Amino acid sequence: MRKHETVEACLDELPHIAKQAGVNNYQLCPYDIAEAEFFESQQRGYRPLCYGAPEYPVLLTDTHDAPPLLWTKGHLECLAKPTIALVGARNASSLGRRMTQTLANDLAQAGYSVVSGLARGIDAVAHKATLEHGTIAVVAGGLDVHYPRENEQLYKDIPQNGLLLTEQPSGLIPQARHFPMRNRIIAGMAQAVVVLEGAARSGSLITARNALDIGRDVMAVPGHPFDGRAAGCNFLIRDGAVLVRSAQDVIEALAHPEAETVETSEPESTNTVMDVSTANAHAKILGLLGSAAVPEDTVIRDSGLPARKVSQHLMDLEMQGQIERQPGGLLARAN
Repeated sequence: MRKHETVEACLDELPHIAKQAGVNNYQLCPYDIAEAEFFESQQRGYRPLCYGAPEYPVLLTDTHDAPPLLWTKGHLECLAKPTIALVGARNASSLGRRMTQTLANDLAQAGYSVVSGLARGIDAVAHKATLEHGTIAVVAGGLDVHYPRENEQLYKDIPQNGLLLTEQPSGLIPQARHFPMRNRIIAGMAQAVVVLEGAARSGSLITARNALDIGRDVMAVPGHPFDGRAAGCNFLIRDGAVLVRSAQDVIEALAHPEAETVETSEPESTNTVMDVSTANAHAKILGLLGSAAVPEDTVIRDSGLPARKVSQHLMDLEMQGQIERQPGGLLARAN
């Protein structure tokens, strides 16, 4: 819109953009289908929230792929409060559930909106603990699709004081590909992401990685080394995430004067800068590694990048399976 000024000009440009990306048979969604989808959701009582609207989550506009349209049900004023994301394992332990309940309630009492993904386990506990304060649930499917079915009551309870939101149309049943899309919204609209239990390769770690990519704070509650559900949290803490024991740890970390700030930039330029800089950093780090393991300190020194940024990139590359850690803090390229 900033570049082409009118909606019609933007739509006319889309096939050319697709062709530049190698898609030769791109076709716009027919207007009547889009119109029917829009009015069906409105008839169900869902409110559209467009990018650029005053109520649209401010932090989400800082991300390079913020949804142009969100469907909402509930109280939009929840979006005006500072937001903390709590995410974690679906098969949460008893201790993990207790910690989540206490942390969520205390953060809500301190004036934060707690956002999560309405999955079973940690997500559901976080929402239940903050129902009366106005919790925010980002779902992967349409607002009329109650998934998982065991959280159907939460779908009904949350809009009474809180907010349900999604970028998907009514009737869409979530598939595997929709959950990472949901996770990026959770990370994008929160000041910080706190992980409470999560395997080393899990959706919670995807949310954390999304948060790191856009410069948000990532925090984690530590767990026992023998518990696989805590592996992801311990992994994050090892690589520089803030260790969380209570809501006060989260509040103090966000108030720290040395905390990084998120800079707002134009959407079209953000996409280019973020993707290119990340790719260049990954390529530089991989170029310093081979089959023979080297100390992490050496990689940080030779890369010429800030130590904290190198740690974030190393975590990304490790999760992608491109590098592996060896005893003694050594790094090598994966075979």
